[in-house]
Amino acid sequence: MRLLLATSLCTTALVSALVAPRSTVRRGTSLAAQPMESLRFLSADEARAAKETYGTPVYVYDADTLRARASEALAFPNAYGVTVRYAMKACPNGAVLRLFADMGLHFDASSTHEVRRAMAAGVPASRLSLSTQQLDDDAFELVRDHGLEVNACSLYQIEALAANVPGAKVGVRFNPGLGSGGTAKTNVGGPSSSFGIWHGEFAAVVDAASNLDVVRVHTHIGSGSDPAVWTRVARLSLDLCERLGDGVKTLNLGGGYKVGRMIGEVSTDLGEVGAPVKAEFEDYAKRTGVELGLEVEPGTYLVANAGALVSTIQDVACTKSGGGPGEGGHDFLKLDCGMTDVLRPSLYGAQHPLVVVAADAARDSDAATAPYVVVGHCCESGDLLTCAPDEPETLAPRELKACARGDLVVVESVGAYCAAMSTAGYNSFPTAPEVMRGGDGAMHLIRKRSTLDQLLQNEVEVDAAAL
Repeated sequence: MRLLLATSLCTTALVSALVAPRSTVRRGTSLAAQPMESLRFLSADEARAAKETYGTPVYVYDADTLRARASEALAFPNAYGVTVRYAMKACPNGAVLRLFADMGLHFDASSTHEVRRAMAAGVPASRLSLSTQQLDDDAFELVRDHGLEVNACSLYQIEALAANVPGAKVGVRFNPGLGSGGTAKTNVGGPSSSFGIWHGEFAAVVDAASNLDVVRVHTHIGSGSDPAVWTRVARLSLDLCERLGDGVKTLNLGGGYKVGRMIGEVSTDLGEVGAPVKAEFEDYAKRTGVELGLEVEPGTYLVANAGALVSTIQDVACTKSGGGPGEGGHDFLKLDCGMTDVLRPSLYGAQHPLVVVAADAARDSDAATAPYVVVGHCCESGDLLTCAPDEPETLAPRELKACARGDLVVVESVGAYCAAMSTAGYNSFPTAPEVMRGGDGAMHLIRKRSTLDQLLQNEVEVDAAAL
């Protein structure tokens, strides 16, 4: 078979899929200067098999990786016990929830809808905690009838809980005045964040919660991994616990543990972050006589690198002038996925590893590489997977294995905030299916690809003449 290589888009000649022009292809010797990513848990054969069985795009999660990260979180250093709450907004598929529930994890929900979703997966409300920007009436029923734990995130929420479930055991989420995050969009503490009650409103909190039993203080500052920052936040939070009195039994320090997705990025060392926090809890017990329990809420840390999106190069384009290397032009790979499936690059300028897998296994050992701009399938200039770090609108060509239309691109580290943040339905694209790779290597379908009928099912037909 003879294919038009994406590396030679600026020529009109048909070339073999095994050969690419010297003017554009960079050979394996360039990898030292521009190291390329490799597959994380899938093999090339498994990626091809996933396409053959489920079509593309398809999310694949790895159960072994999920279990390994959960085990690390359960070993978080603590003085008087730790409860690990999975921040389910990261990846709320029921199979993921059940896997973590079987390991003893509890769960953090960001809406009553997430609470109900977890309950539908078999998680009792008593193992769920709700911290939400929108407290609706369903929350009061869940507290009264199901034992849901709620962290009040505003003075209004405290007042609403006091009016609807007086005497309830609740938590209070404070903004301690300090934030941390990879970007402003992942920083949920400090004066630029609306999350939680500003620490300066402490007296108002005490007044509003007079007929509630405040048993937990909650803080969450964003995505970071600096032990010094976490220690400082722990001290600020413990001060709030002490001021509220010995009725407070638990301090929840949230999550936001940095995960290394790309080569050279380093993930948070939970032991390093947790050791000084443990010491702060021990000092607090010596000072107050209260042995506080610790809660942490990892989301990204547990699932990010346990997910891959298998996609197909469905088209190619070139903007290099005159058919030569040119200035300012690019070779583009157009995938059959995009911001409908991986929104983070378009939203944050987030970086995801991209790995080309040849459609033909006979080409797996090919060493030729070339720089590409990789884009999604949406009619949207912002549907870009190779943007510059933290710059969603800046094209940043990525050195990848030389490839052709029909080859696969595996987008790695999509376990967190990808399927969960899907914009499927834009351009009327369907929701991609989700598959779990079990401990024995077998693939299990855990969500089907959506259909056009499902996209249309809530539309109501109205006679145009009546409008």
